[in-house]
Amino acid sequence: MHWFVLPLAFALLAADARADHDLTPEERASIAAALEAEGCTGGEYEHDDDDDDYEVDDAQCADGSYDFELSKDFKITERDRDD
Repeated sequence: MHWFVLPLAFALLAADARADHDLTPEERASIAAALEAEGCTGGEYEHDDDDDDYEVDDAQCADGSYDFELSKDFKITERDRDD
């Protein structure tokens, strides 16, 4: 039974280390402003604590739905069209 406990403990610690933090209202406003500058709105925002960047899924733009990655200073670093 002990062979199961140690791997389980490491798995739980690793999962906790990858957890993203809840965005502050200021972070949300900065992400929205960056998207609006691209002519896009909405989407689901999250912060990736591992990479210290932000991700937006399913933002709506004039020509379709996109996923974005933004740097920690809210500059768009990647824009991928959802197909």
